[in-house]
Amino acid sequence: MVSKKTEKQEYRLPGNLKMARPEWIAVDAYFGGLLAPPDAHLDAALKANRAAGLPAIDVSPLQGKFLQVLVRMLRPKRVLEIGTLGGYSTIWMARALPRGGRIVSLEFLQKHADVARKNLENAGLLKRVDLRVGRALDSLPKLAASGAGPFDLIFIDADKPNNPQYLKWALKLARVGTVIVVDNVVRDGKVADAKSADPDVRGTRRMTSLMAREPQLCATVVQNVGVKGYDGFAIAVVE
Repeated sequence: MVSKKTEKQEYRLPGNLKMARPEWIAVDAYFGGLLAPPDAHLDAALKANRAAGLPAIDVSPLQGKFLQVLVRMLRPKRVLEIGTLGGYSTIWMARALPRGGRIVSLEFLQKHADVARKNLENAGLLKRVDLRVGRALDSLPKLAASGAGPFDLIFIDADKPNNPQYLKWALKLARVGTVIVVDNVVRDGKVADAKSADPDVRGTRRMTSLMAREPQLCATVVQNVGVKGYDGFAIAVVE
């Protein structure tokens, strides 16, 4: 259970705040303290991630709560997460799964997967998650061949240069009504630079162009600011 807190209690902000403006941090702290308050298992996961030397690129608490709200709205039986890291976002989503719901989460690095598995076990959620280790572009064809889909919600938060390929696989593993969410698409505004040589920007732009051309998708982007700086989500539904 998430402990009840009020805005008067200290709100501990995770991650690297160097890219965030003071007012963004203050607003995240205000809303987060009320709507995504400190939680023992989530805080422990972030602490374990830091202790293991994982990059501080987890979703923020409010973004994690956004994913949790999506899961509660959609009531998915099958969720696909591309990019586990230490399992912080996985915990947020797994808590909201309906009875019998499962998350397949793909993580490239064994070290990250080991930390994530322990975090999920500590949160009492490991039985709800099928954690697979290896290149996502190797794991995704295996999922398709095994009939693991269709997935009801797909969250893409992995290496950005491969976002176009991840989107293509998401479509293959989706059904009409599947919701696809892609994190980190704004890139501190750099995504608007058509001449950018940044592989992350180029991958994101190619993926967004695919979204725009794909007749099966109705998509948009929501920009956000907060403790992680200036970024945003792409959100699409399969029609």
